Amino acid sequence: MTVAVKSSGSQAATISTEHVLATVTDAGVYLLSIDVNAMTGGATPDILQVKVYGKARSSDTERLIETYTLVGIQTTARLFQTFARISPHHYKVTITQTQGTGRSFPWAIYNA
Repeated sequence: MTVAVKSSGSQAATISTEHVLATVTDAGVYLLSIDVNAMTGGATPDILQVKVYGKARSSDTERLIETYTLVGIQTTARLFQTFARISPHHYKVTITQTQGTGRSFPWAIYNA
């Protein structure tokens, strides 16, 4: 099995704005990795929502698969990764920072 970077970048988060990191329409197994080291805690901690979307069939409406919520300083892992997902035709990932100071988040989607 060959593993490769399908897409990557860095997203400057604007508070309460859902930022699309990537929409992939090729068949594959995908995993999102986000560097969350810049998140901070305190009285008003940074809160980041990561969402994964997909479709049952290529002609269907896009649906939410899962939402992950990260709050404050990430003490156990500074590199967040979603579960690997199989998609024959649609994989979309977004981030929304809902609280705190807007941060930049380096990210990559790996595929096999």
